Amino acid sequence: MGLKDGQENPVAPGAVVPGARDVGERYPLQAPLGRSGDPDVDALGGAVTITKAEALVAWGRKNSLWPIPFGTACCAIEFMGTVSSVFDLSRFGAEVVRFSPRQADLMIVSGTITYKMGPILKRIYDQMCEPRYVISMGVCASSGGFYDNYCTLQGIDKIIPVDYYIAGCPPRPEAVLQAVVELQNRLQRTGA
Repeated sequence: MGLKDGQENPVAPGAVVPGARDVGERYPLQAPLGRSGDPDVDALGGAVTITKAEALVAWGRKNSLWPIPFGTACCAIEFMGTVSSVFDLSRFGAEVVRFSPRQADLMIVSGTITYKMGPILKRIYDQMCEPRYVISMGVCASSGGFYDNYCTLQGIDKIIPVDYYIAGCPPRPEAVLQAVVELQNRLQRTGA
């Protein structure tokens, strides 16, 4: 559809067409930025941000991980150092360490897990909120460590799915922070 002689083109360069399927399509701006013509919208003064619901949920999941510690040995002491004021896990959005699985979405398993503890670990994992994530902290939780005997589980991934493994005996708090940041990056990218 062409323009008639003397008719002004209503499309301003650089404006995005609402509902357009192609990013290249454009539409005319109705008013200068900050003035929409609607007094209710203008009263907000640009305080409204519009985003996709999926992006908002991904941002919320990324910045509000609630860990539940499942500590059984020396790695649990290192986890205590991670949540202390020196390393401060809370600055990465994991402020609230919960001891109830129904209020947690990140399980950090640290220490040796025996076969007797296996069903308890699985039950706690099953009671956690969806979506839930697991970090296996230290060599004992990841592969049994040097406890290759009749009573020690050779890795918690035989019972529950593990998202991140942290190597070390025991691993330093910086390694735990790195695993949490990697998980947050994954949540920001994929939303799950």
